[in-house]
Amino acid sequence: MEYIRGKLKFEYNYSNGEKNGQGKEYYANGNGKLIYEGEYSNDERNGKGKEYEKGILIFDGWYKSNEKYKGKYYRNGYLEFQGEFKDEKKYNGYGYDKKGKILYQLINGNGSIKEYNKKGIIKFEGEYLNGKRNGIRKEYDDNGNLEFVGQYLNGKKNGKGKEYNKNGKLKFKGEYLNDERNGKGNEYNNNGKLIFEGEYSERERKRI
Repeated sequence: MEYIRGKLKFEYNYSNGEKNGQGKEYYANGNGKLIYEGEYSNDERNGKGKEYEKGILIFDGWYKSNEKYKGKYYRNGYLEFQGEFKDEKKYNGYGYDKKGKILYQLINGNGSIKEYNKKGIIKFEGEYLNGKRNGIRKEYDDNGNLEFVGQYLNGKKNGKGKEYNKNGKLKFKGEYLNDERNGKGNEYNNNGKLIFEGEYSERERKRI
């Protein structure tokens, strides 16, 4: 066992100076809640295990070298995804809604997908390719209001897109490069009226 400031942090088996076999990890604040329980080898999570967030189960499956490999991922107590993971991202398997109905299928990181926040409100819908967001996608704020519609390449905004304010009014329309406004674009005020038309570089208006 290991303690931090007198509070239990780790509980596991050791061999040759490394974590091997069954073990448990706890939050450092000493509230007694688990972060992980399962198998270790060579000082890393390897094998069957369960992961928790604030005492609530979020993953039940298998680990390789400290990363999720295959299993069930939960959100707010319901199954959100079941399948394989790659680099901690969903890769092969099925996504579900709160009623257990299939929402999408990923094959080698490819497919149409919807993601939700902790309140069950949609935060993203679009296409995945090789485990990253690619193609046209939509993003939403914490209340489910549309924030962005546009093109993605390798997980970043690249190409044409539109941004909206919380009232649903257009606030920007133009081009993006590596997640930033870059190229031609139009900017609008809170009432949707045009206030700038021109060029952007690294998100900033380009002075001529």
